[in-house]
Amino acid sequence: MGDRADILGVDPELFRAWVAARSLSRGVPAPVADHGGWRVDTGSDREHCRYFFAAPDAGLMALGEAIDRPRIFLKLCGDVAALKRLLPPRWRVEATGYFMVGSGAPALPVAIPRGYALDREARGAVSHVRILAPDGALAASGHAAEHGGVFAYDRIVTEEGHRRRGLGRAVMAALGAMRRSPAVPVLVASHAGHALYSALGWTTLRPYSTAEVQEG
Repeated sequence: MGDRADILGVDPELFRAWVAARSLSRGVPAPVADHGGWRVDTGSDREHCRYFFAAPDAGLMALGEAIDRPRIFLKLCGDVAALKRLLPPRWRVEATGYFMVGSGAPALPVAIPRGYALDREARGAVSHVRILAPDGALAASGHAAEHGGVFAYDRIVTEEGHRRRGLGRAVMAALGAMRRSPAVPVLVASHAGHALYSALGWTTLRPYSTAEVQEG
């Protein structure tokens, strides 16, 4: 396991804990072990379920051969080329982000522009932060969940019209201040968010890729 993690740059146990924390944050079922990865049965109109893999795996390849309908997603800590090599041509593969870890340093002071208001809420292991604009509209928001030794940041969003004002940094700082233990900060960054998290000192471990069977 150690060699495999070194090659990939992702500890499978860290990844498993992140998947579980993400489910807590989103209020979806807990992950279950399946085909060498982890399956989350989301059951929404857009998505039947998704599988998460910390590394290229024979089980991922077997799923790729067996699944022939959309709304089932395969997620891999690896680049697009690695995921494409494991799947038949009917799968559409996209580079969807980066698996990143934070330093675990103390949270930065929370600073928001004048006129904006910060709202924080914690429910058990799940934290939620909102920043409201002067007119009361939602300007930025984010979630986090603490589980299994990780503190997973999730759905960090700054609404259009409120960007480039430091609100993303403020959301991250506010969530970080709600961390209750020395849990490892983890997130999957979008392409847009990657620069922000890198500037905040986060480390990119691996690209993060997604596959779905093409419709039609």
